[in-house]
Amino acid sequence: MLGTVGKLNIMLAAAVLALSAGFGTIPAAAEQATAAQILNALKPKPLTRSLSNPAAPRKAVDQDEERFIDSVRTKPARLLSPEERARVASIAMERPSIDLEINFDYNSASISRKALPAVTELGKALSSPELKGSIVLLAGHTDGKGGDEYNQGLSERRAEAIKRYLVEKFGLKAENLVAAGYGKTQLKNTGNPFADENRRVQVVNMEPSKEARN
Repeated sequence: MLGTVGKLNIMLAAAVLALSAGFGTIPAAAEQATAAQILNALKPKPLTRSLSNPAAPRKAVDQDEERFIDSVRTKPARLLSPEERARVASIAMERPSIDLEINFDYNSASISRKALPAVTELGKALSSPELKGSIVLLAGHTDGKGGDEYNQGLSERRAEAIKRYLVEKFGLKAENLVAAGYGKTQLKNTGNPFADENRRVQVVNMEPSKEARN
């Protein structure tokens, strides 16, 4: 049987695979996305119910995922355990997502002036009637410079910086924004680990399909 360390290593490996897959299908951000584009990308996918039993109860695993997300909603990024980060990444793979490339200056957790338009468009999208109240993951990433522990902390501070901006400037509820950091475990530009685009925040709508809540 696997010991505690062995199980943790497997979970972390699964999280890295999930992150390297980009949390599922994430549009390339060659140009700055508009609020409308962000809204469209983050809308929950319709749930297909069984024609033979349209009133079938939701799967227990779906309910368990919701309970888990509820349990981490109010936790600061720095307090998420490796196991919790791994599970967040796993769930995020099945959720609508977009990579906005909200870049940060080197060795900084402050939102750069260049990134403000992207954060503003994100705030507009999350304030829309279609998404307002949704639980959204803000996943922070760093470039490849520096040690693992330092980059983990930096990525957490970056995710928290975006969260704080959205709460302060757009009045979004803090408990609906889950901030998480993944350090340098997933580089957008693997060919150049030090490239600017690696310093970013990915956005994932963690809400299950609306039909699943009926």
